[in-house]
Amino acid sequence: METLAIALFLTGLAATVVWKLYQLYRAPHDASLRSLALCLVCIACSYLPAMPDGRPGFDHIASHNMAKLVQNLLLLATSYFLMCFYLHSVADEHIGRRRARREAAVMVVVMVIITVAAKTAPGEAIAVGFRAADMTNPPVVVFYLGAGLYMLYTLAAASWWTRRYARLSGRPHATGLWLAAAGLAGMSFACATRAIFIIIRAFGGAVPDTVTSGVSLILMFSILAFIVGVTYSSARSRLDAFRMWRRHRRVHRELQPLWELLSEAFPEYVMKPSSSSWRDRWSARSVHRRYTRRWAECRDCLVRLSPYLLDHAPDGATLDTAPPDVLAARLRQAADAARRGAPVHARAMPVAMPHHEHRDDDVRELVALSNALRRQPD
Repeated sequence: METLAIALFLTGLAATVVWKLYQLYRAPHDASLRSLALCLVCIACSYLPAMPDGRPGFDHIASHNMAKLVQNLLLLATSYFLMCFYLHSVADEHIGRRRARREAAVMVVVMVIITVAAKTAPGEAIAVGFRAADMTNPPVVVFYLGAGLYMLYTLAAASWWTRRYARLSGRPHATGLWLAAAGLAGMSFACATRAIFIIIRAFGGAVPDTVTSGVSLILMFSILAFIVGVTYSSARSRLDAFRMWRRHRRVHRELQPLWELLSEAFPEYVMKPSSSSWRDRWSARSVHRRYTRRWAECRDCLVRLSPYLLDHAPDGATLDTAPPDVLAARLRQAADAARRGAPVHARAMPVAMPHHEHRDDDVRELVALSNALRRQPD
């Protein structure tokens, strides 16, 4: 169970880091986004010295306890950049920078304290990890308690800010904020619980391993919930954009029979494509542009063809209420007459018009007419 949770967490973390770095590349001057990206990068990097192959390398390059020290320094930086994300989001630029510098000073003080504690701790007193560490040793207590209390302070403040803005936001932003707030609350709970464990063990008490493992799982899932929360809004927007892209591609293909019939009759109404490259063909912007162009060309050509439809229509027939199958058969006859250049006497009239004046309704009418053409033999 724990291995599966670790794999799930690392996979989600890696995907989120890549996504936020891409967003930062698109908006390099966004201070809030930069802080959030650095926060996630620090989280990811903090797991490198904790890996089985990473800890001996850090300890060999520097000294004992170095891997655990680097990991905790990165976690402190994670908490700091998380706080900076909110400082830049809720305050004006000048106030945000000033408070960020003040919080940076606090973080540096805590970093110096835990670094001194790690250097003065005997042997591998810290490198053995939180569960096996001898908390009766003062440097070990200072190391773990100092880092834990600072993270508790920053995470609790971030959780309060997140809940505050979740109440003021609408979906889907509120959903992501509530997930992030739950993750931050879980991390705060884990930090507070571990601080209590440190105090109990410092006075010679014992904490069952099952309880410690449970808190570690809560921490891991809380971090995962926070990551999902901060990416939920963007992921939801991308999913909606993908659905729109897929729908426009489908409609573009469904309009093919109608477009081919009308473009042969009136080739001058067909607009030239901007590019024929593979990238332009599959990009979202190109798909939306080709969808809009095909809809406009079909509608313009239908208006241009309507006089031929009226000239070849039975007496009393109308164009706006005719069923698609009936209108499709008449379209072929009218298109043949238009290609021959036959004279017409009627005026242009609306064809296959929707009951509501909305593009989606108009497109549905054109798709129904195109599908009727596809069902009929040439």
